Amino acid sequence: MNQVASANDAQHTTRRLTIIAQDPAFRKKSAGSGGIVTASAELPAEELLPGPTGYRVKVIDYDVSTDTLYAPAEVAPQVDAYELASDHLLLTDPRFHAQNVYAIVMRTLARFEKALGRRVDWGCDGHQLHVVPHAFAEPNAFYSRADRALFFGYFRGSDGDLIYTCLSHDVIAHEATHAILDGLRGRFFEPSSPDQAAFHEGFADIVSMLSIFSLPAIISAMLDDAIKLDRVGSRARARSEALTTLIDAKYLDAKWLKKSAIFGLAEEMGRDLSSVRGSALRRSVELDPKEVDGPEFLEEHRRGEILVAAMLNAFLDIWLNRISRVGVITDGKKDRSVVVEAGARVADHLLTMAIRAIDYCPPVDLSFSDYLSAMLTVDKEVVPDDDLYGYRAALLRQFGRYGIKPSFGAARDGTWRRCTANLTYSRTHFASLLSDKQEMFRFLWENREALEIERMGYIEIESVRPALRVAPDGFILRETVSEYVQMLTLSADELREMGIEVPDWI
Repeated sequence: MNQVASANDAQHTTRRLTIIAQDPAFRKKSAGSGGIVTASAELPAEELLPGPTGYRVKVIDYDVSTDTLYAPAEVAPQVDAYELASDHLLLTDPRFHAQNVYAIVMRTLARFEKALGRRVDWGCDGHQLHVVPHAFAEPNAFYSRADRALFFGYFRGSDGDLIYTCLSHDVIAHEATHAILDGLRGRFFEPSSPDQAAFHEGFADIVSMLSIFSLPAIISAMLDDAIKLDRVGSRARARSEALTTLIDAKYLDAKWLKKSAIFGLAEEMGRDLSSVRGSALRRSVELDPKEVDGPEFLEEHRRGEILVAAMLNAFLDIWLNRISRVGVITDGKKDRSVVVEAGARVADHLLTMAIRAIDYCPPVDLSFSDYLSAMLTVDKEVVPDDDLYGYRAALLRQFGRYGIKPSFGAARDGTWRRCTANLTYSRTHFASLLSDKQEMFRFLWENREALEIERMGYIEIESVRPALRVAPDGFILRETVSEYVQMLTLSADELREMGIEVPDWI
C-alpha cells in the first residue's frame, strides 16, 4: 500500500502548462501553418490558488493605467486548458496571459534550482514574488526589489495591434533572472566596474536565450527559418523541405542559423519592442569583435551584449560540432529530430554552466574574465574530460574573440586555481560549517593568515549555501559555497596615502 502511494505521488511531482515559446509575432511561417510557436513547459507541481498563486509566485493582474483589476486566473490540477487553444484566444485572454507569466517565471526558477541543487531566494523580501502581467500601458518591463515584483507593460505596435510584454518569453525570463540573480548576489547591482554594471543585463539575456533554445520547438522553428531564408527554388519547395523528417546539411551552417529570426527578432517584430529588449537579444550573435572597444560599449546594455555575443557564438560552435558527427541518411540530408535534440541539449548544458558559475564568482567587483573562469571551473568539476564536445574549448575561443580572457592568476586551462594552503579545521564543527554563518566566520578567522585575508576592514559572511551537482556519469558532487566580503571606510586622502588612485573630482 505504501509503495503504491509513493508511486502515485511521484507521478504528480511535475505538471505541464502551455506557454508561448518565443513571441506571438514569431510564427511557423516556413512550415505553412502560420501559427504561434507554443511549447509545453514542465513545472514543479503545486497546489495553486487563483491568480495563479503558488508558493513562490503570486500573479496579481492589476492595470494601473486603467485602474482595472482582472479576475484571477484559475489553473485546474493537472489540466492544461490552453493545450489546443487558438492563437486568437492566446493573444486576447488575460487568464492565459496570467498562466504564461506564472509558468515561465516558475520554469526559470526551477531551472536555477536544478542547476544549483538547492532552493533559491528572490532578491526581495518574502517567499513569493508578485508578478503583474498587465501593469501599465507602456513599452516597458522591469523587476523591482522594493515592490517585490515583476511588472510587464503593454502598448500599441506600429500596426495598431496591442503588444503584451507578458507574452514575450525572453522578456519574462529576463526579468525573472534579475530577481533570482539579485537573490544569489545582492551586490551585483552596485556598478563597481563597467563589467559588473553590465553583468545583470548580459546574464539575464543569456539565461533568457538559452532557456528558449533548450525548447525543441524553438530549435525546429530556427531550422525552418534557415530554410525559408534560402531563396533558391520555389516557395513550395521550401515548405516541403520544412515539413520533412530530414534536413539538408547545407542549412546546418552558422551563416544560415545566425540570420534566422530567432537570433534577430527586430526584423520579425518590427522595432516595437526595442525599448523593452534593448539590442542584446537581436543580432548579438553577429556582433563584430572589432567593434566592442568603442566608447558606446561602456554603457551597461551595450556592454552586456558582448557577453551575450560570446555565449551565443559558443552555442553555435558546439551545436554545429555535435551535428557534424551525425551521418547523412540520403542525398546529403540528416535526421532532423537528431539535429533538433542536439541543439536543445547544447543549450541546456550551457545554461547549466552559466547558472552554476554564479557560485564560483566573487561577490563584488565582478569582471567578465571572472565569469569565464567560473564557468570553466564549474564544468571541469563535473566533466573533467572536455574532448568529446569541446564546451570549454568553444567558450575559451569565442570569449577570446571578444577580448575576454580567463581571470588573472587562473590556471593554464582558464579555471580557478585550487587553494593549496594548509587550513585548520580542528577548531570548527564540520556539520555547522556547512550551513551556519557564525561557524563559517570562525573558520575564516582561524585561517585568515593562510587565506591571505587583510587585517584591516570589517569581515562579513554574506551566505553559506549547499550546492549539489550531478555529473553526466551520474556521480554527485556536494559542495558548500560561502561568500564573504571585507569592508573598509576611508577618506580620499587616506586612499591616496595607500597608493590607490582617486578620481580628480573627489
